[in-house]
Amino acid sequence: MPTTKLIAACALAVCATGLFAQNMPNEPLKNVAQLSASSSVEVQQDLLSISMTTSRDGPDAGTVQTQLKQALDAALTQARQAALPGLMDVRTGNFSLYPRYGKDGKINGWQGLTELVLEGKDFPRITGTAGKIQSLTLGSVSFALSREQRAKVEGEAQAQAIERFKARAGEISSAFGFGGYALREVSINVNDQGFTPRPRMVAMSAKSDMAESAVPVEAGKSTVLVNVSGSVQMLPLPARP
Repeated sequence: MPTTKLIAACALAVCATGLFAQNMPNEPLKNVAQLSASSSVEVQQDLLSISMTTSRDGPDAGTVQTQLKQALDAALTQARQAALPGLMDVRTGNFSLYPRYGKDGKINGWQGLTELVLEGKDFPRITGTAGKIQSLTLGSVSFALSREQRAKVEGEAQAQAIERFKARAGEISSAFGFGGYALREVSINVNDQGFTPRPRMVAMSAKSDMAESAVPVEAGKSTVLVNVSGSVQMLPLPARP
């Protein structure tokens, strides 16, 4: 019986405590500053991607598919001879086959497309290989940052942004007459603003030109922007003795 009364008393105390906490007004935040700081680092793009494509058209789906496969196999054979992991990686891209319709709404033929992608850090190797491939033509050229380069640049920009955030937090606290600050919350956002110039090419769709020289390209630059935002609790000056 005494045990039962004790349990009931504890439960009543818990309910009362919860009710009291709910009825207590939320105290407004005092001496809290919201601020942000950012830093950007510009770096040369070091990853090149060249897409080689070709299309076929014919009355029979099997024939079109065979022609596409032959063109892709020939390009793969040529590209694999120069492939090196990281320097030039070779992969197949889009391979599609779809019907062509006449004015009467019936299928009167087939069209298809195949793609080969050369990608890596060795620009001369990639452009030279693209210039030698005869069964495909140049589709597109793009530049980006490699994973290693991106991680390095993000680390640099982030370190700079954090130092600027800390310096600004100290300046704001001092300006308001406080002795320092304590970090409450922080958010870090990374944004890659890449600029890719249009590749310098003249009549590169002509296979005879492609066979003579490498595809001329020129990489652009990327700007990695890191923004640090958050709030700090400004702390009073230490009491004088």
